[in-house]
Amino acid sequence: MKSFVAALLIASASAFAPSTTPSQASTTSLAAYESELGAQPPLGFFDPLGLLNNASPARFNRLREVELKHGRISMLAVVGYLVTASGIRLPGAIDYDGLQFSDIPGGFAALSAVPKEGWGQIVGFIFFLEMIMRDISGTGEFVGDFRNGAIDYGWDKFDEATKLKKRAIELNQGRAAQMGILALMVHEQLGVPLIPSN
Repeated sequence: MKSFVAALLIASASAFAPSTTPSQASTTSLAAYESELGAQPPLGFFDPLGLLNNASPARFNRLREVELKHGRISMLAVVGYLVTASGIRLPGAIDYDGLQFSDIPGGFAALSAVPKEGWGQIVGFIFFLEMIMRDISGTGEFVGDFRNGAIDYGWDKFDEATKLKKRAIELNQGRAAQMGILALMVHEQLGVPLIPSN
């Protein structure tokens, strides 16, 4: 029995030994996108699911656009989650029956408290945003530039290095916000209070 356990331990330890033959697909995809924006320390280029193995630049741009969009939504979600957890609500009624915004709880409990007409408005607004939040005019400087020549806020006054730095900051904050909203939802489901009570 002892020799069997020893053999089992030796065999399992070999699973952690480095491979002598490198994978061609991973080195090819790494070489293609390792210098792209977002391949930053400490992880560098990180594609554990292999979504970019032999991917075209169009596929990379589509995945980057989706990552930016999810990051932007998550940043808004974290702020909204914390604001409602703090007890801040819009004034007035949410429907004609007199249900007040202050009567709607925060977090997952709000899903069943919002009237179906409210959900219809939310879904309609999301569809509206999906139609307009894209590079309609074809004038975007980079993937995720949805200004369409209408909004500037001083972006065109920045030099290229500053623009690249600000895009990297947005990408990292979006990644952090995606993890943040997930953590907030998990904490709520576990019963951990988001705002400590005195």
